[in-house]
Amino acid sequence: MSALEVLEPIFRFIPEVKSPVHREDFNEKLKWTGLVLVLYFILTQIPLYGVAPGSYDQFAQLRAVMAGSFGSILTLGIGPIVTASIVLQLLVGSNLLELDLSSHKDKSHFQATQKVLSIVFTVFEASVLVLTGNIVPLNGSYTLLLIVQLVIGALVIIYLDEVVSKWGFGSGIGLFIAAGVCEAIIVGTFNFVPNAQGILPGIIPGFIQAVMAGKPNFYTLIPLLATIIVFLVVLYGEAMRVEIPISHGSVRGHGRVRGAVGKYPLKFVYSSNMPVILTSALLVNVTLFTNIFQKIGFPILGHIEQGKAVDGLAWLLSTPNLSMFITEPVHVLVYAIFFIGFCMLFSWLWVEISGLNAKKISEQLYNSGIQIPGFRSSKRQLYKILKKYIPALTIISGIYVGLIAFLADLTSALGGGTGVLLTVGILHKLYEEMAEDQLMSSNPLLRKFLGD
Repeated sequence: MSALEVLEPIFRFIPEVKSPVHREDFNEKLKWTGLVLVLYFILTQIPLYGVAPGSYDQFAQLRAVMAGSFGSILTLGIGPIVTASIVLQLLVGSNLLELDLSSHKDKSHFQATQKVLSIVFTVFEASVLVLTGNIVPLNGSYTLLLIVQLVIGALVIIYLDEVVSKWGFGSGIGLFIAAGVCEAIIVGTFNFVPNAQGILPGIIPGFIQAVMAGKPNFYTLIPLLATIIVFLVVLYGEAMRVEIPISHGSVRGHGRVRGAVGKYPLKFVYSSNMPVILTSALLVNVTLFTNIFQKIGFPILGHIEQGKAVDGLAWLLSTPNLSMFITEPVHVLVYAIFFIGFCMLFSWLWVEISGLNAKKISEQLYNSGIQIPGFRSSKRQLYKILKKYIPALTIISGIYVGLIAFLADLTSALGGGTGVLLTVGILHKLYEEMAEDQLMSSNPLLRKFLGD
């Protein structure tokens, strides 16, 4: 019996997006993905009604990861969804919640519970932002109205994510992050950006103005150069593979040719960019709870003034910049250890929970009739070979993405260093999925041969 079966009465009252009953073709998936993307951009332009001028974006440095637009009804972005995922992953990873995610029933309960928790965290985070003064109402009568608007916006994001996951390409979370970061990069590079001090030019217009005035300032190009470097480094990492030689030792299941030889690729960035998303969301929640404790008079995590942490744990875990290497080295060191350490932890949890560990992969390969050339065909032998690579790749990829995100954030790369890292990985994965789907759609025989 699943530990989550007690929640089944609640699951029945939670609306869900139905899965397609037919196999979608490439154009249909593209249509739904594009439609959701357009709707997302429209929603980011709908402002909250009843906000006073004193509001400030406390999560500006992590805004790209939250995939929200401050001051709009999508201020919360994907924060509640990712927070719910963190809680469930920690519960399952620590065995406090025993689930067999290879079981369809347990996996269904896991997803339904994540949606319920996402809704709970939506109400919680919306209330915290308004009641702690991050979003200031014009007067007390607008408080509940602002909370309701934030909740509605976050609920729309939850269901748009589900639409993309079931009807489109990739996931809504990834799509929204990539959309927000790409917009920030384009605006920050070419447009004139509104600022508290007036209208400031983007990097390229600002540099051209400085050159024409005879005072070129190459320092202003650092964020743009950092963005390009991060893009190339991440793209290189995405292309790296560890290839294990395999052969089809039997014709079991899918009519494959006995003895056919190939390679099974294991991505170097094995856990993808999910560890960075989860770690960044954890930092957002540290700030949220800092606000709560400060509001009730017990600032055990530190103090926040004008949207910025000024002391305590919240200050140590706030995103540093390049100049802090000299002025605040302890801050930079603690942040780096925390960020990279939790990326490692979430990398391991993600691989275990998503069924990408050596045990699950070896079972899948064995059931497909695959073996390692030179070894006797057995599930145990496949597991022994994969165990040499997958655990190491899991930890290394967690360190790799964490280190790149940390260093990129220090340089103030456009869209946020973490945002650029996530966007490159998301777009690369989206391209691979679209290319594979298009190949399958245009080759029915290949799809049948592969057992689709």
